Amino acid sequence: MSLHSLHPERVDETRMKAYSTFGPLLIHALAQKLARCQGVRELDKIEQSLVRLVEETDVAALDAEAMKEFAVELIVSTLRNAREHPDAKQDLEPIDERRTEGRSEDPDTLEEQLQSGLEDSFPASDPPAVVSTAITGGSKDIVGTDEVLRRKKEARRKQSEAAD
Repeated sequence: MSLHSLHPERVDETRMKAYSTFGPLLIHALAQKLARCQGVRELDKIEQSLVRLVEETDVAALDAEAMKEFAVELIVSTLRNAREHPDAKQDLEPIDERRTEGRSEDPDTLEEQLQSGLEDSFPASDPPAVVSTAITGGSKDIVGTDEVLRRKKEARRKQSEAAD
């Protein structure tokens, strides 16, 4: 049945049914779209604004306060579902909350603090790597720790054999 074939006395009743049926669906879809595009923090602002709008609206009905409570319930539950949806964009943590109190914003001071921290952590927990350089005219025999220990063990073994 289309709107044109609807009896004039049923237009308002059908309109209210349409609003009550499709209104929550539309609000839910819009809230999810907003959560994907703008993030959870924006939903908080929207929720506060919508609740304030409902509370400040004058409704000429006997059950106006109950209607407002249901409207607020609809807003809160719809936006909560949108926040918890896996596609909702999560807001970044504000950088001010991550900063250590008293930390400088000056790059030179930060560089000094970094250098001081590096000096305080020396010697590092990792041993320095053995580095080989290519020098023309010959190469130098670079011996690692394992080789030095093997040679010392070999020398002790030879000394003990000579002593026997």
